[in-house]
Amino acid sequence: MSELDEQMAFLAKGTVDLIEKNDLRAKLQRGKPLTIKVGFDPTAPDIHLGHAVVMRKMRHFQQLGHRVVFLIGDFTGMIGDPTGKKTTRPALSTEEILNNAETYKQQVFKILDPVKTEVRFNSEWLGALGSEGMIRLAAKYTLARILERDDFRKRFTTQQPIAIHELLYPLAQGYDSVALKCDVEMGGTDQLFNLLVGRDLMREYGLEPQVVITMPLLEGTDGIEKMSKSLGNYIGINEEPKSIFGKVMSISDQMMWKYYLLCTDLTPAQIDDIRASAHPMQAKRDLARIIIKDFHSAEAADDAEREFNRVFSGGEIPADIEEKSLPASNEPQLLSKVITLAGLAESNKDAQRLIAQGGVLVDDVKIDSTKQALEAASGKTYVLKVGKRRFARIRFQ
Repeated sequence: MSELDEQMAFLAKGTVDLIEKNDLRAKLQRGKPLTIKVGFDPTAPDIHLGHAVVMRKMRHFQQLGHRVVFLIGDFTGMIGDPTGKKTTRPALSTEEILNNAETYKQQVFKILDPVKTEVRFNSEWLGALGSEGMIRLAAKYTLARILERDDFRKRFTTQQPIAIHELLYPLAQGYDSVALKCDVEMGGTDQLFNLLVGRDLMREYGLEPQVVITMPLLEGTDGIEKMSKSLGNYIGINEEPKSIFGKVMSISDQMMWKYYLLCTDLTPAQIDDIRASAHPMQAKRDLARIIIKDFHSAEAADDAEREFNRVFSGGEIPADIEEKSLPASNEPQLLSKVITLAGLAESNKDAQRLIAQGGVLVDDVKIDSTKQALEAASGKTYVLKVGKRRFARIRFQ
């Protein structure tokens, strides 16, 4: 295999779309550093493993000597990416965007090489366009082509509102590629339309069109929905190592292999070897250790595994169990109510479901009656375990 073939295989690992593969090969053959861009709208302050999938591919380009632009969409963030949304997103304030952007800058270098990463803000050129420039940009694309986008088309045919500014989002993102003269733009599979708009706009401006690479969307710990903080199924790269370890151990054996592919730098052949030789439980432990080592350290991975073994294999409670104070009462309090007030369940109904399923222990005793009550006199304390990973020491006072 030639060096170019090896580079192509390395860069194609884990990708879904590569448009066009021959274009990428031609760009690489020139032997000059390429400009690789990925845009992130800072709509939330935390970066999780789902975000890190495409960042890892950015790092692969860095390892081959290419220029990587981490583009913070402070301008497009004020529009709000309508991708996959059934309703218009509320606009973020400039202050919210800048605060979130600052936390992004602090987190991304856990993945990217800070020396080889260029951080840019797209307000630099989009803000400078002005109203006349935005009109000229809008003239480059037709409404019919914008409505080819699946979510816009669905909302239009079902007569759901589409705000005019939402139609500008793909154009604004595409213009980022024009301003940066990108060779490659990457994103999740849900971004394919936006990335292709950038490719089209570059032609309109007389530039060589960018190569488009999409990465799979990573399902969260529930194994069903895309990883999202709002759904509570995320693993944050800034989370405590023991939390990361526990969450990785909670994913299904089948989903684990997708995490291996997208959340590690192991080759497909190495992953196949692990799959063929390792017990699923050990493979999952190794995965958790790799992820923690990437974002924290090898020592942190060791500590997290020891704590997991102590708590979950040894049946002990965590060393730093959280304490919750609840108002004392002369009357016994329903356990389901106590669990909800302690923040260990989202609702009383959810708490009752967990009790009925045998997922609740009080002072290491399993409770299976939803009518179970606890004495709530001042000074009474209980250790509650709800589900596999939620602990709290309850004190009535």
